[in-house]
Amino acid sequence: MRIIDISRDVMQAEVYPGDPLPELNRLVSMDDDSCYNLSSVSMCCHTATHVDAPLHFIYDGASIESFPLDAFIGECHVVAVRPGIITGEDAVTLLPEGCERLIIKGDGRSFFMDSAAEYIAQCGIKLIGTDSLSVGCEGNEKEPHRAFMREGIAILENLDLTEVRPGRYFLFAPPVKIGGAEAAPARAVLIADYIFWSGKNE
Repeated sequence: MRIIDISRDVMQAEVYPGDPLPELNRLVSMDDDSCYNLSSVSMCCHTATHVDAPLHFIYDGASIESFPLDAFIGECHVVAVRPGIITGEDAVTLLPEGCERLIIKGDGRSFFMDSAAEYIAQCGIKLIGTDSLSVGCEGNEKEPHRAFMREGIAILENLDLTEVRPGRYFLFAPPVKIGGAEAAPARAVLIADYIFWSGKNE
């Protein structure tokens, strides 16, 4: 089984402009003659690889702990796109047949236009993922997010797809359970040699 870690390191990942920097604080240290180490972490819920819940952009939207876990576990397709804005016209060609989880590889610099997000949101997918900091570009965040969130689609952002080729994989990327939060970090991995089964007797 070949597992590809597509998560970014919390302490090293680029932080969205305006978000606080993460801090790892050592509370107890074996260097001080303690028998153990103990640390705390201070970070934005949107730092590094993370999942956005509807509450992020919808006033009474669902928070992260109520998201169905099957959105984050299962077959996915990684699709490469050029850096820049993904238009509605582009979106028509993005979805492989039968795709439930779509992951966009755009060198960390591809973002959805409203029309593209709205089109894909109507195609019956469970999850949209991206290696960019966000599905929407700075200055146009709300509408692309809301297009996916209104349809209950999970948003997985800031993936590290450097070592991933376009194709079909098995995704495992559930968010940390933080009651009432609008987002949570995720440890996302792809299984590259997963044997896909249609469920039909052959």
